[in-house]
Amino acid sequence: MHFCKPVTELIRQRVSTRRYLPAPIDDEGRGSLEDFLSSIPPGPFGTLPRFGLVAASEENSDALRGLGTYGFIKGATGYIVGAVGPGEKNLEDFGYLMEAIILQATGLGLGTCWLGGTFTKSRFATRFGLRDGEEIPAVTSIGYAAGRTNAPDALSGQVARSHPRLPWEALFFDGQFGNPLPEEAAREYSTALEMVRLGPSASNKQPWRIVRDGGSWHFSIQRSLFYRTRTLRLAGIADMPRLDVGIAMCHFELSARELGLHGSWRVADPGLELHGARTEYSATWVSES
Repeated sequence: MHFCKPVTELIRQRVSTRRYLPAPIDDEGRGSLEDFLSSIPPGPFGTLPRFGLVAASEENSDALRGLGTYGFIKGATGYIVGAVGPGEKNLEDFGYLMEAIILQATGLGLGTCWLGGTFTKSRFATRFGLRDGEEIPAVTSIGYAAGRTNAPDALSGQVARSHPRLPWEALFFDGQFGNPLPEEAAREYSTALEMVRLGPSASNKQPWRIVRDGGSWHFSIQRSLFYRTRTLRLAGIADMPRLDVGIAMCHFELSARELGLHGSWRVADPGLELHGARTEYSATWVSES
């Protein structure tokens, strides 16, 4: 995947945009985004979700009629919709690739916001043409962010930027859980880990936990009470923490490769003593250097 700006710059620039200008995405931006969507490779675990842009245009302002987000988003003129078929790590691949699309959109000057449980799935499924065996885990609103010249927009901007991120010692560990990894000890991977820390997540829970083990980096999920698998299944919502880990993997790998650090993803549970009953192993990055 080729990005229009350095990935680390895009990660720092991206914010969740909930209010948009009424102007449709211009032809140049729309064309660039659709080219990127058409060139999406499979995710790290081999799943290839389908992605598409559903957007209003100057000629067709009714293209989004009937697509709802329960009032969470105001004025979006488009949505990136994705569908994924069955697979052991299909949601991780989906989260990874959707976040890559969001970073590209950020570089094109577009605002975005992840939407997991706050959109009308049936209507998006009909509009996108959902196929047998597929699901839509999430969509992303997209458009030009509204300016902050009035109170509602200013408030929206403050909300989008106000969520604090967890500190390093709560997210990254050395050898085992409970042994925090200092930023300076991460050496060449410190930037990649900081890009993970800055990543978006459902309800800003930041469920990812990473343990360094020699040249390997083990990614795990630490679930909150609400985002337990059974609760999500009963609510008809995709397993959001798995999407969040895909986002973390995207930030980690793309930042690492940008810095000349190479490796590959594997599913090889190291058998670490997990940090509590709601922690579960997800994936491992094995460094080639």
